[in-house]
Amino acid sequence: MLRLAYGSKESCKFTEDVSRDMAVAGWEVALTLAEEKGPAPIMEQDFTVTGEMLRKRPEMIRDGIKIGDVLKGRVLHAKYSRYMQRVASVAPELVAKLVDTGARFTHHSSIAPTGTISLSLANNASNGIEPSFAHHYSRNVIREGKKSKEKIEVYSFELLAYRTLVNAKAMPYATDADAKLPEYFVSADDITPKAHVDIQAASQIWVDSSISKTANVPTDYDYEDFKDIYRYAYEKGLKGCTTFRFNPAAFQGVLVKEQDLENTTYRFELEDGSLVEAKSNEEIEYDGELHTAANLFDALKEGYYGKF
Repeated sequence: MLRLAYGSKESCKFTEDVSRDMAVAGWEVALTLAEEKGPAPIMEQDFTVTGEMLRKRPEMIRDGIKIGDVLKGRVLHAKYSRYMQRVASVAPELVAKLVDTGARFTHHSSIAPTGTISLSLANNASNGIEPSFAHHYSRNVIREGKKSKEKIEVYSFELLAYRTLVNAKAMPYATDADAKLPEYFVSADDITPKAHVDIQAASQIWVDSSISKTANVPTDYDYEDFKDIYRYAYEKGLKGCTTFRFNPAAFQGVLVKEQDLENTTYRFELEDGSLVEAKSNEEIEYDGELHTAANLFDALKEGYYGKF
């Protein structure tokens, strides 16, 4: 929506800038709450300096601190943690106050992989640092009284906004010139796995707790390229790295692209011994209900058929 293609250098800089501003704002709140209600108890706790602490933080030696000295938790946290030293590089006065007062909490931020979670609130919650899975796709949802999951169509928030405000005809993969989306409208499979890693690395700089995201890997992605993703993530200093590759034989998934469904054929046997061979998105009448081949296969294979 800012006309920045996800994974580009410009988007990585934007991601880092936003994460930095969120961190500074968070620690401003930590200070305000500490002044109002008092700091977290650990901030007032006394800690005895050890040789290991001095080895890990040689700057403490430069400050004249010796083994056996006693420091408050707020000093160790705000002045000598590597993360808060980074915050001090952009907000030195704030961190100096946190040294004197202490913070109301010890950690500021976590980022979860929120591609699916963002859809749970009427498709109107931020998906964080995840790109849109797709701008038009299918979601498998549980309906009360239905024997298998139901396939429903979903549109990304940004596509709905673009169609409302700019071009009502716009659709992904449109062949008509007047219905094509701009090039910056990318989705998970348009983004290289390394670009996924780059975005997480940019945000992680300012995240002091856990962070995770999913790098979507196309089904036909070359193994020689894939095997280096985790090495690249390690070199970028990521706390963790997750990849997802659509595999219809193993996992139908919650979110599914129409292209994957059209290109996948299921072959399986029903309880009465009859054989089914159908495209993923073909509808099959079975046991008095219509099911897509993919959802019926998944429900029978996983053993949850009829339990909703």
